Amino acid sequence: MPLGPIMLDLAGTTLTAADRAVLRHPAVGGVILFARNYESPAQLAALTAAIHAVREPRLLIGVDQEGGRVQRFRDGFTRLPAAGRFGQLYQTRPAQARAAAESIAWLMAAELRAVGVDFSFAPVLDLDRGISQVIGDRGLSADPQTVGELASSWMRGTRQAGMACVGKHFPGHGGVAADSHTELPQDPRPFVDLDLADLVPFRRLIAQGLEAMMPAHVVYPRIDARPAGFSPFWLRTILRQQLEFQGVIFSDDLNMAAAAAGGEPVERAQAAISAGCDLLLICNNRPAAVAMLEAFAAHCDPATSLRLMRMHGRKPLDRAQLHEHPNWQRAVRYVAELESLDTLNLPFNDPTNPEPTL
Repeated sequence: MPLGPIMLDLAGTTLTAADRAVLRHPAVGGVILFARNYESPAQLAALTAAIHAVREPRLLIGVDQEGGRVQRFRDGFTRLPAAGRFGQLYQTRPAQARAAAESIAWLMAAELRAVGVDFSFAPVLDLDRGISQVIGDRGLSADPQTVGELASSWMRGTRQAGMACVGKHFPGHGGVAADSHTELPQDPRPFVDLDLADLVPFRRLIAQGLEAMMPAHVVYPRIDARPAGFSPFWLRTILRQQLEFQGVIFSDDLNMAAAAAGGEPVERAQAAISAGCDLLLICNNRPAAVAMLEAFAAHCDPATSLRLMRMHGRKPLDRAQLHEHPNWQRAVRYVAELESLDTLNLPFNDPTNPEPTL
């Protein structure tokens, strides 16, 4: 049975009989986990193993484990710095910032892979323009070239740990103040402004083979009246044709307030698929998820199925190996140093890096 087009959530820390029945539905392609699904690394490993055992090919398992204020699994995992810390360091020590981003991305990915999670929805490629309520220090920098550099390093680190990357939120969420979780943001800029700035990091990572993308629930009215995640212009014309993106397109959560622009849940799902999304996220609304599953019970797209297979995690270390690994020790040292940076005048020591310390 190929992977279906719906990615949904679970209520608890173990699979119920009802969960197993839902996950066997042919329209399911994956599960997104939240903090409510986590108690300990051992419990999480058992949960992911149970999810993967439901069917073959195994369902994808994803989570938002960016670092900073967006990290679903905390106790038992390394507390990761906010992405903005890398951008802060990059201002004076770009080589060290790139090394830190690569090392900490490896750590994030290796810890998740050790408990059976396939991927994190990261990195954030939005520019931190100091405008967005929801992006802020989740963004690496306000400068598109800096974001491209650091995100490239992040992607290298995750790949070394056997994990694919998901860039978000195409074509850029950093130019609007509103939070798409609660309202529909509108970015009035013309395409040329987005093309010269916000699209730069996306273009760079696509050229390096970025495996997946998540569009923004944002309307760019001078370009298209529909939010990017429901827009064939953004997803098919720009992302697929002009930027030649070959990876998976995830919708953002179709239960978010901004997604109401697409109509009722099933209408939103149909609009997102028609626009070019491959896998549809529906969170915190099981009745809507069930309705979407029934609507897509016969859906089949061989191209999407091939793309989704690239998202399965590879070569995990077990947790004992992980904590003994020199990459883990180095990454934890980077985390400690980054978290101590109140100013850029503090020392940043890395004996493996020939650059002078700060």
